[in-house]
Amino acid sequence: MERLERCGRWLRAGLAAGRVRCRLPWLLLGIVLLGSALKDGDMVPETPMRNKRNPLNVYFVKVAWAWTFWLLLPFIAVTTYQFAKSKFLYGPTKSILMVLRRLSALLVGTAIWYVCTGLFMYIENLTGMCSTSGKLSEPRRLYATKQECHQDNGIWNGFDISGHCFLLSYCALMIVEEVAVLESLSIDQNSKLRVVINGLFVSLCFLTMIWVFMFLCTAVYFHDFSQKLLGVLIGLSAWWGVLHLLSQQKESFRSLEGVTLTPSPFLLSQDTEIAVGCFWRSPGNVRVGQRAKIQQQG
Repeated sequence: MERLERCGRWLRAGLAAGRVRCRLPWLLLGIVLLGSALKDGDMVPETPMRNKRNPLNVYFVKVAWAWTFWLLLPFIAVTTYQFAKSKFLYGPTKSILMVLRRLSALLVGTAIWYVCTGLFMYIENLTGMCSTSGKLSEPRRLYATKQECHQDNGIWNGFDISGHCFLLSYCALMIVEEVAVLESLSIDQNSKLRVVINGLFVSLCFLTMIWVFMFLCTAVYFHDFSQKLLGVLIGLSAWWGVLHLLSQQKESFRSLEGVTLTPSPFLLSQDTEIAVGCFWRSPGNVRVGQRAKIQQQG
């Protein structure tokens, strides 16, 4: 338990801080640019990560949204419930309703994942053609999809938007936004709830490290530059879209204690207010609890 607490405290100082949230989108874009340059210049060494069947790709990246979803689900539920009780002094019913509103981000995220992956496959099938090694005397067959081409041991050449760059950037950004709640959430040092939250938080941190590492591997070993750039831009746009949708909930929260929500650091408009991971601050970087005390003193 002590090791978990120390690990959680160390990671909280880094991953849950605003510095990481501000810089991660730019880091991902930089990885795509640098990785593509290394790949095009044939300066990438041969490693097991070049093989698509490496364990991290098979058991983690292929089901990246499932890993992210099932770890964020209990984390958001527990931290939001605790936040509602400790900061807003809600009862059980209102706290549960607040949890359900916050979990809507995962439902929206799942819908975005499903639509985008289907769109990528449709574009690749629409723009591609199959190359097979059949005999010249045999009539050429027209293939409608990549799957049909592979069934005949063919090679499909289409515009393959990097699903890895989209999904890994999207998952990593969603996680770092949601864990930001820990910067303003206070929990009793010896409570069992703290152990549960620390366990989920540490797991999410290591998952984020895997996503960023595999994003780097994708950038240096696979896809063309345009395919990777488009993939990460769609991932960033999807992340921004989820945050913008959550901002529609702000009126119900602001009416409670006059709380102003912190805009996400990646947004260009200072007027856009975003509710992210229950992490709310006043315009002067004053936390909710501190602002309430200031108002009482005034």
